[in-house]
Amino acid sequence: MERKEFIKTCGFACLGGAFLASFLESCGSTKIVSGTVSKDDLVIPVSDFLIKENEYKKYIVVHNDKLSYPVCVYRFNENQYSALFMRCTHQGAELQVFGDRLQCPAHGSEFSNKGIVQNGPADTNLRTFPVTIQNNQINISLR
Repeated sequence: MERKEFIKTCGFACLGGAFLASFLESCGSTKIVSGTVSKDDLVIPVSDFLIKENEYKKYIVVHNDKLSYPVCVYRFNENQYSALFMRCTHQGAELQVFGDRLQCPAHGSEFSNKGIVQNGPADTNLRTFPVTIQNNQINISLR
């Protein structure tokens, strides 16, 4: 093998390894949970936010077969959460979460972690749900 070919081969191998590592890391940090619908509430345990003692996830995405779209729940502190319906108010596409913002893959609308429009074409804030905490359970009112 010639030097040029060796360097080229090693370069592609390094790039492939770096890509694979970042891909696997993003899969491992996925924050998707299944919630339970009880009466008019979507219920998840507070422990779904726990990473390890005194370390919490910023948000989780909650799925349930009874819901047409998932709900993104942001944790601001021990008692303050926001729950956002992950349906774009522009044309109804399912939103994607990128840290403290939600983005529409169809036309690029962006929303804050409180559901407020940051960039259009959407001109209406996201649907939000009241959140209460009771017996180490987060209750998201779907009414």
